[in-house]
Amino acid sequence: MNSTQQRPPYACYGGCRSYFLCFFFMTIMIYIIYASNHLLTDDHQDCSIPLDISTQNNLQNFMPLTNLSSPSLQLKLQEEEQKEPEEENLELAVPLSSQLFDTELKHIVFGIAASSKSWEQRKQYIKQWWRPSVMRGVVWLDKPVRTRRNEGLPLIQISKDTSRFKYTNRQGDRSALRISRVVSETLKLGMEDVRWFVMGDDDTVFVVDNVVRVLSKYDHRQFYYIGSSSESHTQNMFFSYAMAYGGGGFAISYPLAFELAKMQDRCIQRYPGLYGSDDRMQACMAELGVPLTREAGFHQYDVYGDLLGLLAAHPATPMVTIHHLDFVEPIFPGMNQVKSLERLFESIKLDSSSIMQQSICYHHNRSWSISISWGYVVQIVRGIVSPRELEMPTRTFLNWYRSADYTAYTFNTRPVTRHPCQKPFIFYMTSTRLDKGRRQTVGIYSRHRGNHPACRWKMDSPETIDSITVLKRPDDLRWHKSPRRDCCRVMPSRRSSSMYLWVGNCRENEISI
Repeated sequence: MNSTQQRPPYACYGGCRSYFLCFFFMTIMIYIIYASNHLLTDDHQDCSIPLDISTQNNLQNFMPLTNLSSPSLQLKLQEEEQKEPEEENLELAVPLSSQLFDTELKHIVFGIAASSKSWEQRKQYIKQWWRPSVMRGVVWLDKPVRTRRNEGLPLIQISKDTSRFKYTNRQGDRSALRISRVVSETLKLGMEDVRWFVMGDDDTVFVVDNVVRVLSKYDHRQFYYIGSSSESHTQNMFFSYAMAYGGGGFAISYPLAFELAKMQDRCIQRYPGLYGSDDRMQACMAELGVPLTREAGFHQYDVYGDLLGLLAAHPATPMVTIHHLDFVEPIFPGMNQVKSLERLFESIKLDSSSIMQQSICYHHNRSWSISISWGYVVQIVRGIVSPRELEMPTRTFLNWYRSADYTAYTFNTRPVTRHPCQKPFIFYMTSTRLDKGRRQTVGIYSRHRGNHPACRWKMDSPETIDSITVLKRPDDLRWHKSPRRDCCRVMPSRRSSSMYLWVGNCRENEISI
């Protein structure tokens, strides 16, 4: 078939194309006219999606979780709900401090798990941090103990009988059953105006003001289970990474404790094979669907040996607890643990928010690296060591299974140096005071007289320094800001045997190097 015979089917191609173009342009014009008329006459009617009846009923019946022990607080929350909502403002219109919840020490009740066998020794730890007539709490014992008047200790109670509960773990102890019920039994005492229950062991040392600072970040009307894991990877694998370790301490909000108390006895019966109290607590939290909220300042300290490496490189977070003091060397050499705690609390009383917080600086003229753990220790190392390395804990300790396996920890560590010239010179805090006129703390750190091997490096030796004076202004609001290490600076000194250091907020563009 030739080309002339193929054309008839397409003879109207040009006419059809013109028709479709005309139709397209007419459609566009009609749409433009319609849209213009709509914009000019639109009365902006409300286009909100109507709620169905069941949704409206649910919203009307909704009440926020609150402190069930405070009817006045419930009424206040109801009144706030009835207020008209304010207009949305994209700019930050309120100060940062008002974003925190107003939890105070009076809103917190402590539950301490103790044993009659170790009470005479362990109660000395409690005396260091407990504030009689200011704090509320209960020590739960297995048997009655001898008490003395005005001893400065919490209320003592005897735990209820737990013989009806099954316990089948051959490696553990039945005391785990009664200890797991400390929070529930404390709640049932009926104390008023409670927002948080904080649990610990009789050898748990709390930095009380930091407990308040940490809990103030959270809404106590919600379900919260706050704590931290063990430092031992093996311990966490054996028990759970989702578990708050009781020796390190943990906190439970009042509404969660209320729900726990209603179901805990039945929950305990379902887990007779668990080892301790804290894993039973976590099992009940799992049934309630509440995960662990991690706060790194709760320290289980499942280690042996010297805590220097851990405490000298504390993370940038409030230090809340210390635990297992009977298993480690005294914090300050040459004295027992109780005396060590007494000295540590001298610094805590002056600036609790900064206790153990690390600062790093350098004496460039002498090529020294300086690490400060405020209120505890100053270390000087020959040479320039990077902040990345200095903020990593030195392995002055062994893990819970008494091995030197560096992979057994849940954080990075570095070995104790073997180089004779890089062994740190250690200065422990010996005294501290507040200079009210200059509104700053003055801490004296004296050199620990340990043996130092001979060094062949041709540079100044820190052994010429006998004492270091650290100056710092207290900063109660430091944790209202984003976490950051303080900066430190070397100050002039008239004596070659002494050094002055200043610690405080970093200046603009200031770095540690």
